[in-house]
Order: sequence, then structure tokens, then C-alpha cells
Amino acid sequence: MDPTDAQTACFEAGIKFGSLYHQFAGTPVSPDSADSLARAMEEAIENQPHCESVTVEILSDELATELADSAADYTELTGQFLDVEMRIDYEGQTVETRMDMQDGYPLMRVEGVHTGE
Repeated sequence: MDPTDAQTACFEAGIKFGSLYHQFAGTPVSPDSADSLARAMEEAIENQPHCESVTVEILSDELATELADSAADYTELTGQFLDVEMRIDYEGQTVETRMDMQDGYPLMRVEGVHTGE
């Protein structure tokens, strides 16, 4: 049985999250570079097919807390510093997705699948 368009759209969302997370995890980030890194992440993922929009927020309060007792002025990017939303459109199916911290884990999930949006 072939996958439905909605299933394919969800698969596309998973591919984009995997790419975003594993491409950028470990990237050096500081309060000064957080905004430009977030924009670079958005632009990189938006290049992929069927990706309508990506919003990446690097959480500045969490970043500042991490750096408060550190001798360095940067740390490595991990899921604890990210809040991400994506919108994927495939053959009339729109998938709304999100990644944020849930119980200490960067959870990536489908928030909704809509037809004809």
C-alpha cells in the first residue's frame, strides 16, 4: 500500500527535523551569535523541498544560565536551547510541527495535519 499524502507530509517533516537537529547540534553558540545562528538554521532547512516555513528560537535565558558559571563565553548548541516550529506542505496536506523541551528531552512532534491550507 502506498503512503497517503498526509503520511508523506509527516515523513517530510521528520526528515527536516532530523536534518536541523543533527546538522546544528554541537555548533558553538553565544548570546551574541544566537540570532544569526537561528536565522541560518531557518534558511538552511527552508531550502529543502516542501518546507513552507521554519521558526527557530534559541532560548537566550537558558543560554545565559548555562554560561553564568562558565569561563567560556559560548557553549555548544543542544536541544535544551531550541524552540522550533515548522510548516510542511505536500500535495495539499499541511503539517504543523514543533520541537521543544519535554521532561528534559528535545521532543519533536506533529501538532496537526490539515487538508487544503
